[in-house]
Amino acid sequence: MTVLHNLERLVVVSNRGPVEIKETPSGVSVSHTVSGLVSAVEPIIEATGGIWIAWCGRKKRKPGVGHTWPVPRTEPRYSVREVTLSASEHRDFYLGFANDCLWPLCHSFIDRCVFNPDYWRSYQLVNQRFADAVAADWREGDVVWIHDYQLALTPAMFRALRPEARIAFFWHIPFPSYDVFSILPWAREILKGFLACDNIAFHSPVYLDNFLHCVSWLLDLEVDPEAGIVRWEGRDIIVRALPIGVDAARFIALATEPAVRQRAEAIRRSIGARFLVLGADRLDYTKGILERLQAVELFLERNPGYADDFTFLQVAVPTRTEGKAYRELRRAVEETVGRINGRFGEQWRVPVRYQFRSLNPEYLVAHYLAADVALVTPLRDGLNLVAKEFVASRIDNTGVLVLSPFAGAAEQLTEAVIANPYYPHDVAEQLRFALEMPREEQARRMRAMRENVTRYNLTHWWQSILDSLAQTLGGHLRLSGLPATVDEAGCPQYLRRKPLPIPELVQVTRS
Repeated sequence: MTVLHNLERLVVVSNRGPVEIKETPSGVSVSHTVSGLVSAVEPIIEATGGIWIAWCGRKKRKPGVGHTWPVPRTEPRYSVREVTLSASEHRDFYLGFANDCLWPLCHSFIDRCVFNPDYWRSYQLVNQRFADAVAADWREGDVVWIHDYQLALTPAMFRALRPEARIAFFWHIPFPSYDVFSILPWAREILKGFLACDNIAFHSPVYLDNFLHCVSWLLDLEVDPEAGIVRWEGRDIIVRALPIGVDAARFIALATEPAVRQRAEAIRRSIGARFLVLGADRLDYTKGILERLQAVELFLERNPGYADDFTFLQVAVPTRTEGKAYRELRRAVEETVGRINGRFGEQWRVPVRYQFRSLNPEYLVAHYLAADVALVTPLRDGLNLVAKEFVASRIDNTGVLVLSPFAGAAEQLTEAVIANPYYPHDVAEQLRFALEMPREEQARRMRAMRENVTRYNLTHWWQSILDSLAQTLGGHLRLSGLPATVDEAGCPQYLRRKPLPIPELVQVTRS
């Protein structure tokens, strides 16, 4: 007999949340934020209700756990509990350990890693503050859903305070191979931190395999790679590959709005070229923007016939603007744009347009509709929601997605044109292939990708996490208010792939 466990409240925990709070001369300002995590998680907590615990941007001399804010202010659907940081914690925990240590390490940019014991101490302190905040708000029956590399220690710290809690963890960025992750001086502590969960999920089977190898090699734990189970401290921890879906219905609805379609036409008119190629990314060295521009330059060199018919539009969303590496990247990108336009521009017309700004959802979808090709070529990416959003928005089944094999989404979107971002010649060649692809072939590829994106959507992702968590309860788990998933066929074939085997030597449990 199947037991239905109905959990009434969702507790989301993440470093940054859905609102930004600022102190102004006229009082406290609360504004909505835009990020990949917010786009993925907010529709779920809006449907279910609950509380989101996060740092909302404020730095305090005496940091701690702050106020609870209703979201939205009128007709609230959930609430946000604010965790505040000091200026030194923001520097050492966020800019330091999270972004100068874990972020480059997990994206395999080892030469960019900074291992600083002061950063590590701040990371521990802030993670404990988050754990205390969760424990204060927790009540029996909650699902506590902790997110990403900034809070890898929080599960164990929270488990120590509330041993009976049900905890899920989602790691949003790549999880590196053993030979990379083991470079981290605190690798074992990080692993133990989120092994306190009942369920751990990654975007990709490759990241799952890497994690299991690290757990086996570094902690000498019993691992069942076939079942995706790690046994530790008398518990079975379920580990799964569950890539995030997008809210496909929302993007489809936006793509059908007359105002959005009019904006798309206006973008095309303003570009004034036959072909529009779009790049839309956060300005981060992992996204491969500089390498993409070099590939566009090579494309223009090799294909002079496109000079008057081609425009590449790169939207670079500001991020981590305090960091030196990001300021240097912005300068390099803007200098490269200027060099390309200086070489290939003719009178008033330039082949590369560049925007350093954020786009709201309506304008973003308008850009997706206006483009002939989306050039999504990160050097390394946990998933890449832009690829899925572009596909969901192409309701007429036109357009071509050129995708890096090093984006997690490439494992799902197999009909995309694959291009190696480390080899500009390949990107230039695949770009030309995409621009010259017949409409029938575009439609065939796009139709298949849209079927995947709409089937394995946001609801399917969350229900898959609940189903995985329910394995520890011996029944079926459902959260009140969550709409039924559109897919009843089970996991896609690529998720049924068995993990890579862990060498027998390290499966031995020592007494």
